[in-house]
Amino acid sequence: METPINSFLEKYAKSSIMRCHMPGHKGASRGGAIGQIFPFDITEIKGADSLFEAEGIIRRSEQAIAGLYGAADTLFSAGGSTLCIQGMLWAMKLTGRRVIAVRNVHRAFLNACALLDIQPEWIMPEYSGSLLTGRIPAKRVEELLRREASPACLYVTSPDYTGKCADIGALAELCHRYGALLIVDNAHGAHLHFLPESRHPIDLGADMCCDSAHKMLPALTGGAFLHTARPELSGLLRQGMSLFGSTSPSYPIMASLELCGRYIEEEIRGDIQRRLPLIGRLKESLSGRLMFAESEPFHITVRAAESGFSGDGLAEELRKNGAECEYSDRELLILLMSPMSPEEDFPRLAETLKTAADRAERREEAPEPFAMELPERAMTIREAALSPCEEIPVEGALGRICASVKVPCPPAIPIAASGEVISAGAINIFKRYGISSVIVVK
Repeated sequence: METPINSFLEKYAKSSIMRCHMPGHKGASRGGAIGQIFPFDITEIKGADSLFEAEGIIRRSEQAIAGLYGAADTLFSAGGSTLCIQGMLWAMKLTGRRVIAVRNVHRAFLNACALLDIQPEWIMPEYSGSLLTGRIPAKRVEELLRREASPACLYVTSPDYTGKCADIGALAELCHRYGALLIVDNAHGAHLHFLPESRHPIDLGADMCCDSAHKMLPALTGGAFLHTARPELSGLLRQGMSLFGSTSPSYPIMASLELCGRYIEEEIRGDIQRRLPLIGRLKESLSGRLMFAESEPFHITVRAAESGFSGDGLAEELRKNGAECEYSDRELLILLMSPMSPEEDFPRLAETLKTAADRAERREEAPEPFAMELPERAMTIREAALSPCEEIPVEGALGRICASVKVPCPPAIPIAASGEVISAGAINIFKRYGISSVIVVK
């Protein structure tokens, strides 16, 4: 794959031209490892193209990535999947589609709804012992899709934070039967197209999706792709991204997306093929000690509570032995690997998990069941998010209206959404996940 953005940056960095333009560092490092990036950090000078009006080197690179994924079009984001989500919802707003969303969304979705004044129709997943994962009830999806109202879109998160994938093919068929579009937050699945059998949303029938390239592939943090199977939406998607994105998008991030494309073209399939057996052997070696959740291969999610442990306890033991996890709570331990994880890390991780299981304190109590009902709504998301607010202890929040969503990232999944009344059940879930305060409408 050609890398026109990188070629331009390298040529400009080597030139002796006077930088009579932004940024203020003028390409000169002031020390530290990060300073090595400064010569390649530029603004939209002649020849460098412009992300939200791309027709030169950025556009060529986007089209090359679209070809690698088999998408009708791909747009770059230097603002992560958050900016992609904003662009996708903007396009749905402008085309008059109501938004149906499965509840285990990232808070970026709620923030976009507040900005765009979208009030989604919620579908509660059938939870699997945790706020983070559950099954999407197809009957409820169909009930909402068949309503005689304006055209709809269905928004789902797949893989979810634990790596569990929804049946995207079945959901796409269901959506298209009723003239709806399927939008997928595929932030954790940028690599899925390159598995031996693709599990990428675009291949399975989704109309658009976001991929956080930085989560699973070699790209700088903030680098993401917005793919669509509908080229007629490309202009609206870019327009929406330009509405919310910085007018100074990072060229190093865009260049890293391009280099990520070269890695995809040349190396990713071989790297995946070599690592899949290693993941299989890791799980086999821990059979009888630890239970693993159903997930795509590179999410190694330990069902800690069902295995007789606290996920937090296992995480602490891992840290003592040189491994940092992606996430832990009382129920789960999530270890996020990638096609670029060194091969030697997999047997090393297996031994570290064995040591952690030997040393971690066992749980005597059975795992707590998890249930969550859709809270009562008192205001729209936008009304609540833009209202005067205050932060109070969670114990005093009963009956108050949630303002902006205050949940840690990761996993950034809402318990009460903006505009919803905080119930006793919601308070218990806040406490279960270690959240001690909430932001409520004054």
